[in-house]
Amino acid sequence: MPKPRRPVTPVDREHLEVAIRAFVDRCKQPVVQEPGDDAFPLLPDRHQYGLSAGRLMLSAWDDVRNWNRRILAVAHHQTGRLTLVIEKFGGRQAEAWIFDSDRPEALQWDRQGDRMIVREQFRLMLRRSFVGWELDDLSTERDLQHTLSANYPRAVIRQGKRAWAAILAPPEAPHALSFGLIWLDFVRRRRQPKVTVEGLALFLPTHETQAIALRLRWLDPAKALFTLFAYGSDGHAAPHDPADCGNLQTSLERCQHSILALPDWVAQLAAWPNVERVSLAGGTASFRVFGLEFARWRNGELRGGIDDKRVLYPNHLPELRSLVGELSRLRGEHGSILNQRSPEAWLEMRLRESITTLDARLCPEPIYGQVPALSGVDRGIADLLAIERSGRLVVLEIKATEDIHLPLQALDYWMRVAWHAERGEFPPHGYFPGHAISADRPRLLLVAPALEFHPTTETILSYFSSVVAVERMGVGLKWRQELRLLFRLHGADRPG
Repeated sequence: MPKPRRPVTPVDREHLEVAIRAFVDRCKQPVVQEPGDDAFPLLPDRHQYGLSAGRLMLSAWDDVRNWNRRILAVAHHQTGRLTLVIEKFGGRQAEAWIFDSDRPEALQWDRQGDRMIVREQFRLMLRRSFVGWELDDLSTERDLQHTLSANYPRAVIRQGKRAWAAILAPPEAPHALSFGLIWLDFVRRRRQPKVTVEGLALFLPTHETQAIALRLRWLDPAKALFTLFAYGSDGHAAPHDPADCGNLQTSLERCQHSILALPDWVAQLAAWPNVERVSLAGGTASFRVFGLEFARWRNGELRGGIDDKRVLYPNHLPELRSLVGELSRLRGEHGSILNQRSPEAWLEMRLRESITTLDARLCPEPIYGQVPALSGVDRGIADLLAIERSGRLVVLEIKATEDIHLPLQALDYWMRVAWHAERGEFPPHGYFPGHAISADRPRLLLVAPALEFHPTTETILSYFSSVVAVERMGVGLKWRQELRLLFRLHGADRPG
């Protein structure tokens, strides 16, 4: 917990009490909080001032807890916040805050307090889980230069010349593995040569362990060891065997793309200028202008519009065609709002129309999207499933803007395609008719504008198993007008 740099000389008790009372009286909703603990509201009948060993004693309580501390001094007095120097058991000095939770800026202190609570819980988990190990570098500080998030407490545990990096995922913070691998790499680079950082310990909410364990199957154990700890609402962490995570939960819908018959008045939309028809899972047809959907056919019904779609009939076609013309103009107008919307879908359109520009081994058609669909997950990434002329499947993950989580989100989708391919499920479900589909694990292509790969992409990919044949493909910045491949890198290779 934070401590003053040097012992503070206690202030006169009476003057101290006057200052604190005056501050509390000015607050609409005063609370007191010590780093690592929950806040106590300073209600008129739930707190009091007293005397203890000649020092000012502040006490607060609720129905189940109480807080009693000797107050030595006021360390800082800021708008809406009073930082106190308190005396704890054994004469140790530390800090506590009194702040007005009604003030908007108080939310910042509340979030900081929440992070400190989680940090202290993490400290306890580490001490209980790694008995006999020394704890170093426990932190929740943000480090933008090294992509270390304040939302994920991180630490190093050490025993002699052995060390492990450790990270905790709070209950509402996903993506722990991405930040964990970045932290592991950072610790390894800065540690002394004689200290071996063996691997990464992940402390996860119980409901997150299966998803992370499934990802760990496809990381290289020769690059790092991994251990999981699952914790519940009581904050107690227990070891979790990554091998005991059950089977991958995935399903493959029957392909209806090739047999989807549309009424003539709906099918004609695809012949309009700049309109692309994309077949989706479940017998759905999406009509798009430069990737932006303006109409969708599903369950015998056409709905049109940009944000709020309404049911359309043949008499609405002139109105719809006028909308398409306006969309074509605004999508191509640099700086317009519509120019910036759905960039992944626009890049997907360019890939569909010139897939062999990206890789000459790929068949120009069929190309499927959302196979298999990750239900209930908004990944912010467009995915395509294509096939090589040899019959090997190829997963394309598309991101038009920088995304730190692209490699592991792509891995989630890749492992599902690999699972279905290994079991030979694509042909009987109607995919890639006329092709002999290989049961080999698919290739994985990460496609993004050349300058939009996050700087940590190579770091995360360096931990992938060699059985995941992954490549990064950087396209030209003017991909909206024309798709040009600028570089192609295998695995964690870096540009020359």
